[in-house]
Amino acid sequence: MLRTLLLAAFFFLFSCKSTTYYIVRHAEKEQGTTMLSDPPLSAEGEKQAIDLKTYLQDKNIKTIYATNYARTIATAEPLRKALGLNLKIYDPRKNEQLVAELKSIGDGNVLVVGHSNTVDDVVNGLLGEAKMSDLPDTAYGNVFIVKKKGSTYMFEQMNVPRTAPR
Repeated sequence: MLRTLLLAAFFFLFSCKSTTYYIVRHAEKEQGTTMLSDPPLSAEGEKQAIDLKTYLQDKNIKTIYATNYARTIATAEPLRKALGLNLKIYDPRKNEQLVAELKSIGDGNVLVVGHSNTVDDVVNGLLGEAKMSDLPDTAYGNVFIVKKKGSTYMFEQMNVPRTAPR
Protein backbone atom coordinates (compact mmCIF):
# COMPACT_ATOMS: atom_id res chain seq x y z
CA MET A 1 0.00 0.00 0.00
CA LEU A 2 2.78 2.46 0.92
CA ARG A 3 4.60 1.59 -2.27
CA THR A 4 1.48 2.37 -4.31
CA LEU A 5 1.03 5.72 -2.56
CA LEU A 6 4.67 6.68 -3.12
CA LEU A 7 4.44 5.70 -6.77
CA ALA A 8 1.24 7.73 -7.19
CA ALA A 9 2.86 10.76 -5.53
CA PHE A 10 5.92 10.41 -7.78
CA PHE A 11 3.78 10.36 -10.94
CA PHE A 12 1.68 13.29 -9.71
CA LEU A 13 4.74 15.46 -9.10
CA PHE A 14 6.21 14.75 -12.50
CA SER A 15 2.90 15.09 -14.31
CA CYS A 16 2.58 18.71 -13.15
CA LYS A 17 4.11 20.76 -15.89
CA SER A 18 5.98 23.85 -14.83
CA THR A 19 6.59 27.15 -16.54
CA THR A 20 8.50 30.16 -15.33
CA TYR A 21 7.56 33.58 -16.65
CA TYR A 22 10.21 36.31 -16.54
CA ILE A 23 8.44 39.66 -16.90
CA VAL A 24 10.54 42.79 -17.34
CA ARG A 25 10.11 46.40 -18.24
CA HIS A 26 12.11 47.46 -21.28
CA ALA A 27 15.63 48.67 -20.60
CA GLU A 28 16.43 52.34 -20.10
CA LYS A 29 15.24 54.56 -22.94
CA GLU A 30 17.19 57.45 -24.42
CA GLN A 31 16.75 60.61 -22.34
CA GLY A 32 15.49 63.80 -23.96
CA THR A 33 13.29 61.83 -26.34
CA THR A 34 9.98 62.58 -24.62
CA MET A 35 8.66 64.02 -27.86
CA LEU A 36 9.22 60.70 -29.60
CA SER A 37 6.45 58.14 -29.29
CA ASP A 38 8.94 55.31 -29.80
CA PRO A 39 12.32 56.26 -28.29
CA PRO A 40 15.32 53.93 -28.65
CA LEU A 41 17.35 52.50 -25.80
CA SER A 42 20.08 54.60 -24.25
CA ALA A 43 23.67 53.29 -24.14
CA GLU A 44 22.96 52.16 -20.57
CA GLY A 45 19.77 50.48 -21.79
CA GLU A 46 21.76 48.52 -24.37
CA LYS A 47 24.01 47.27 -21.56
CA GLN A 48 20.93 46.36 -19.50
CA ALA A 49 19.64 44.31 -22.44
CA ILE A 50 22.96 42.41 -22.53
CA ASP A 51 22.73 41.88 -18.75
CA LEU A 52 19.25 40.43 -19.25
CA LYS A 53 20.52 38.08 -21.97
CA THR A 54 23.37 36.89 -19.76
CA TYR A 55 21.00 36.26 -16.84
CA LEU A 56 18.35 34.42 -18.90
CA GLN A 57 20.36 32.54 -21.53
CA ASP A 58 20.51 29.34 -19.44
CA LYS A 59 16.93 29.53 -18.11
CA ASN A 60 15.30 27.33 -20.79
CA ILE A 61 13.48 30.26 -22.43
CA LYS A 62 11.36 28.90 -25.27
CA THR A 63 9.23 31.95 -26.09
CA ILE A 64 9.89 35.69 -26.04
CA TYR A 65 7.12 38.28 -26.14
CA ALA A 66 7.56 42.03 -26.66
CA THR A 67 5.36 44.91 -27.67
CA ASN A 68 5.87 46.48 -31.08
CA TYR A 69 8.05 49.32 -29.77
CA ALA A 70 11.75 49.85 -30.49
CA ARG A 71 12.71 49.81 -26.79
CA THR A 72 10.97 46.52 -25.97
CA ILE A 73 12.23 44.80 -29.10
CA ALA A 74 15.79 46.07 -28.46
CA THR A 75 15.59 44.82 -24.87
CA ALA A 76 14.63 41.32 -26.03
CA GLU A 77 16.94 41.22 -29.06
CA PRO A 78 20.23 40.05 -27.46
CA LEU A 79 18.51 37.04 -25.85
CA ARG A 80 16.39 36.33 -28.94
CA LYS A 81 19.49 36.32 -31.10
CA ALA A 82 21.53 34.18 -28.67
CA LEU A 83 18.77 31.56 -28.46
CA GLY A 84 17.77 31.69 -32.13
CA LEU A 85 14.11 32.30 -31.28
CA ASN A 86 11.41 34.28 -33.04
CA LEU A 87 9.91 37.26 -31.27
CA LYS A 88 6.17 37.20 -30.59
CA ILE A 89 4.71 40.69 -30.74
CA TYR A 90 1.77 41.42 -28.43
CA ASP A 91 -0.54 44.39 -28.04
CA PRO A 92 0.02 46.05 -24.64
CA ARG A 93 -3.61 47.21 -24.66
CA LYS A 94 -4.74 43.56 -24.66
CA ASN A 95 -2.98 42.23 -21.56
CA GLU A 96 -5.89 39.92 -20.68
CA GLN A 97 -5.46 38.19 -24.04
CA LEU A 98 -1.71 37.90 -23.46
CA VAL A 99 -2.21 36.45 -19.96
CA ALA A 100 -4.63 33.84 -21.32
CA GLU A 101 -2.06 32.87 -23.98
CA LEU A 102 0.72 32.70 -21.38
CA LYS A 103 -1.35 30.48 -19.11
CA SER A 104 -1.93 28.06 -22.00
CA ILE A 105 1.81 27.46 -22.47
CA GLY A 106 2.45 23.96 -21.22
CA ASP A 107 6.20 23.64 -21.04
CA GLY A 108 9.24 25.85 -21.38
CA ASN A 109 9.95 29.22 -19.87
CA VAL A 110 8.90 32.62 -21.19
CA LEU A 111 10.27 36.17 -21.31
CA VAL A 112 7.75 39.03 -21.54
CA VAL A 113 9.10 42.53 -22.19
CA GLY A 114 6.61 45.28 -21.42
CA HIS A 115 6.27 48.81 -20.10
CA SER A 116 6.08 50.57 -16.74
CA ASN A 117 2.28 50.53 -16.90
CA THR A 118 1.81 47.00 -18.27
CA VAL A 119 4.27 44.78 -16.39
CA ASP A 120 2.02 44.84 -13.32
CA ASP A 121 -1.01 43.84 -15.41
CA VAL A 122 0.79 40.75 -16.71
CA VAL A 123 2.11 39.74 -13.27
CA ASN A 124 -1.24 40.35 -11.56
CA GLY A 125 -3.09 38.53 -14.34
CA LEU A 126 -0.90 35.45 -14.01
CA LEU A 127 -1.16 35.43 -10.22
CA GLY A 128 -4.88 36.19 -10.13
CA GLU A 129 -4.34 38.90 -7.53
CA ALA A 130 -3.16 42.51 -7.31
CA LYS A 131 0.43 41.89 -6.24
CA MET A 132 1.95 45.03 -7.74
CA SER A 133 1.08 48.37 -9.36
CA ASP A 134 2.52 50.45 -12.20
CA LEU A 135 6.29 50.88 -12.04
CA PRO A 136 7.85 54.32 -11.60
CA ASP A 137 9.18 55.76 -14.84
CA THR A 138 12.71 55.54 -13.42
CA ALA A 139 12.52 51.80 -12.58
CA TYR A 140 14.78 49.68 -14.76
CA GLY A 141 16.59 46.38 -14.25
CA ASN A 142 13.92 44.50 -12.28
CA VAL A 143 12.76 41.05 -13.22
CA PHE A 144 9.43 39.79 -11.93
CA ILE A 145 9.35 36.00 -11.82
CA VAL A 146 6.12 34.02 -11.78
CA LYS A 147 6.55 30.28 -11.42
CA LYS A 148 3.69 27.98 -12.37
CA LYS A 149 3.72 24.41 -11.09
CA GLY A 150 0.51 22.59 -11.92
CA SER A 151 -2.17 25.12 -10.97
CA THR A 152 -0.07 26.90 -8.34
CA TYR A 153 1.61 30.24 -9.05
CA MET A 154 4.48 31.72 -7.00
CA PHE A 155 6.01 35.19 -7.28
CA GLU A 156 9.41 36.71 -6.67
CA GLN A 157 11.23 39.85 -7.70
CA MET A 158 14.91 40.53 -8.20
CA ASN A 159 17.33 42.82 -9.96
CA VAL A 160 19.05 41.59 -13.10
CA PRO A 161 22.75 41.09 -12.25
CA ARG A 162 25.07 43.50 -14.03
CA THR A 163 27.51 41.81 -16.36
CA ALA A 164 28.10 44.17 -19.28
CA PRO A 165 31.03 46.60 -18.94
CA ARG A 166 29.96 50.04 -17.77
